[in-house]
Amino acid sequence: MLMMAIVSLFYTPYDPNAMNAKDKFLSPSWSHLLGTDNFGRDILSRILQGSRTAFYVGFLAVGIGLSGGIVIGAAAGYMGGWADEALMRIMDAMMALPGILLALMLIAVFQPNLTNTIIAIGVMAIPGMSRIVRSGFVQCRELPYVKAARSIGASHLSIMFRHIFPNIMSPVIVAASLSFSGAILAEAGLSYLGLGIQPPDPSWGRMLNEAQSHMSRAPWYTLAPGIMITMTVLGFNLLADGMRDKRDPRG
Repeated sequence: MLMMAIVSLFYTPYDPNAMNAKDKFLSPSWSHLLGTDNFGRDILSRILQGSRTAFYVGFLAVGIGLSGGIVIGAAAGYMGGWADEALMRIMDAMMALPGILLALMLIAVFQPNLTNTIIAIGVMAIPGMSRIVRSGFVQCRELPYVKAARSIGASHLSIMFRHIFPNIMSPVIVAASLSFSGAILAEAGLSYLGLGIQPPDPSWGRMLNEAQSHMSRAPWYTLAPGIMITMTVLGFNLLADGMRDKRDPRG
């Protein structure tokens, strides 16, 4: 999937947005390997460019979720007390609202476009990530190596990010991989609803929306983006499972 996104930077068989009315609903053939859509656009070219969109959204949204989650979770887990209570109650309030509804609310307040989609998906990933980071800090903050660092005068920031954080990287990496698949699925869902990537730019979710009314006439139009979403999300879930198993010392 990543290779498809890289290849799309340099090559697509056709212009993904080029319309050709006389080539509408062509079935898969050697000239159009995945057929054409209701505007005569090459579906393979749009799938390739859609993979670039999916990875772009995934990387940036997970980056936002990781950054916010690490800062909030580290502060809450290390300081404890009222700071931990206040920060976690805010995260609980965010988690009480389903993530997709939170993203819909943010996009409804602003206008639907790529940037706002990334920000909305990133924000909805922060609560879960912060809880994972906090859990690791709570487990490690009273361990002997942390007390030793404290006794030699290490600063709080040094203890948090030089001593504790490297030791909780395993669950954070697994969570980031799962968040990546979640971000791709959320982007596809928002684009399917018309609140994510806007036409004519291709998105797998948007392609599913456009194909819905033509399922009986052009089933290949529905299958291509649907299979891509399924394979990518499943792939990253399996990657997260494999990383978790490999990094689990008890395994």
